[in-house]
Amino acid sequence: MEDLIILIKYLFLGLVQGFTEPIPISSSGHLVMIQKIIDVGITENLSFEVLVNFGSLIAVLIIYWKDIIKIAKNGIHFIATKDKDSRDDFMFIVYLIIATIPAGLLGILLKDYIEGTFANQAKIVGITLVITGISLWIIRNLRGKKNDGALTIKDAVIVGFAQSVALLPGISRSGATIVAAMLLGMKQETALRFSFLMYIPVSVGTMMLSVGDVVRDPNISTLWIPYLIAFVAALVATYYSLRWFMNVMAKGNLKYFAFYCLIVGIIAFIIL
Repeated sequence: MEDLIILIKYLFLGLVQGFTEPIPISSSGHLVMIQKIIDVGITENLSFEVLVNFGSLIAVLIIYWKDIIKIAKNGIHFIATKDKDSRDDFMFIVYLIIATIPAGLLGILLKDYIEGTFANQAKIVGITLVITGISLWIIRNLRGKKNDGALTIKDAVIVGFAQSVALLPGISRSGATIVAAMLLGMKQETALRFSFLMYIPVSVGTMMLSVGDVVRDPNISTLWIPYLIAFVAALVATYYSLRWFMNVMAKGNLKYFAFYCLIVGIIAFIIL
């Protein structure tokens, strides 16, 4: 019976992580709140965190695979031929690299401090969720004009620093980057694609830095089945959640996420 309960816990957290990862309601914030409410006792497990994020990464790669191939091929083509028709995709790659730098550097420098200071602080998550909700409300009706070819280095730097803010639990990574992108005048489709293509190198870098810790995890031999269940659950949940969110963005219904973050943030701050 105890083994079944453990499997259900990992399945549940994998689903929560996967579903909340791509939508602007903060996956890290929700895991902190769940830990506080039901005391599952596994959200600080690094291997669990790495594996569920790996599942989410695979889902994002599956959805954006055609975009990745197109951008990569055109980027290489531009380097080889300087063909003007390929320049926009080449510059898009450059902007993604630039935007990734702030989160990478600040993540390396501040991640341990932030986790030590804010880990399992549900009231802080409540505050940051309210901030996320207000930010989403501000951009709910924005309809930008910038497409991939109109982006600038300034846009990349600002969106990159916005992603860094999401190191705080309760600040949604997708929410922060999409809010910044749309405030800069990007079209919803461009903002969404830029946000999730930014997620790929950051996620890969985080996993590479954590491989040693995962290998040394003493729980691997006994919990590999729950880990695998959480991984698959996160992958499937992220895939369908991101597909759904893409439709929500196309219809301009971000206000519902704003309402959700405001309500849950206030409740978390008062009760937890």
